[in-house]
Amino acid sequence: MTVSRVLRNRGDVSAATRERVLEAAKRLGYVPNKIAGALASQRVNLVAVIVPSLSNLVFPEVLSGISEELEDSGLQPVFGVTNYSAEREEAALYEMLSWRPSGVIVAGLEHTDAARAMMKNSGIPIVEIMDVDGEAIDSVVGISHRRAGEEMARAIVASGYRRIGFLGTKMPHDHRARKRLEGFEAGLAEAGITLADQEFYSGGSALLKGREMTEAILQRSPDLDFLYYSNDMIGAGGMLYCLEKGIDVPERIGMAGFNGVDLLDGLPRRLATMDACRREIGRRAAAIIAGHSDSGLIGGERVELTPVLQLGDTIRKR
Repeated sequence: MTVSRVLRNRGDVSAATRERVLEAAKRLGYVPNKIAGALASQRVNLVAVIVPSLSNLVFPEVLSGISEELEDSGLQPVFGVTNYSAEREEAALYEMLSWRPSGVIVAGLEHTDAARAMMKNSGIPIVEIMDVDGEAIDSVVGISHRRAGEEMARAIVASGYRRIGFLGTKMPHDHRARKRLEGFEAGLAEAGITLADQEFYSGGSALLKGREMTEAILQRSPDLDFLYYSNDMIGAGGMLYCLEKGIDVPERIGMAGFNGVDLLDGLPRRLATMDACRREIGRRAAAIIAGHSDSGLIGGERVELTPVLQLGDTIRKR
């Protein structure tokens, strides 16, 4: 019974005894049969985590927060990637839920009807992350992307910029980027300003694409005085293009991105951005699944974090 409690990470066992059991199991090469245990409990100690991308620098940090919080909980995260496809998300959920995990963490609030039905009927904690602008299935941890867009627009207008362009990626499928754009346009409208131009593409976020998009929009609208990017990666590419062409940033053209990724620390100038609380979102979501949240709730929790505006070196000082 003592060995069973140690291997299942359950019950009151002294540290010395636990260490002896684990050392013996390691020496023998013993791996517990989780499937057999699941037949009795109807659950395995896995947490299904589904994100749109791993190439985007945002999500690895979210996953780090999840892994750190679950480290001593007896729960293990397993990851699925959807490439921003609702159909791939639905398929990943179907496969992962068939293993009867202890919980699900999934990016975003927009899902297919079938995916929503599977999560609602699963009988386990569901935490949707990154976004609070919508109706949650169970618990939600994230930021308001609409408010983030509004706040950035107000900062740009307050610094005197008026001819503003938007550059975005994955807009048909990246609902959070879409909501930021909606909030951004609403913030500009408060000052009687509309977007002067927009540039979109459907590829992944990359420095090269940011350079290409920036060149295209400035050739088409050379009188723009500010460029707002849907993420930091294409924003960094745009800034490198402008500096290479001798364009004065931020006096001739201001620019800003979104996410606050560490990459910005190595650029010639600090790109204005917003810290999207990525690691904290992952940590708080995992805490809900593990029953470690401050509220003590395991379901029905709403956690809205506040992103921090970082003006950097690419917005004129007021």
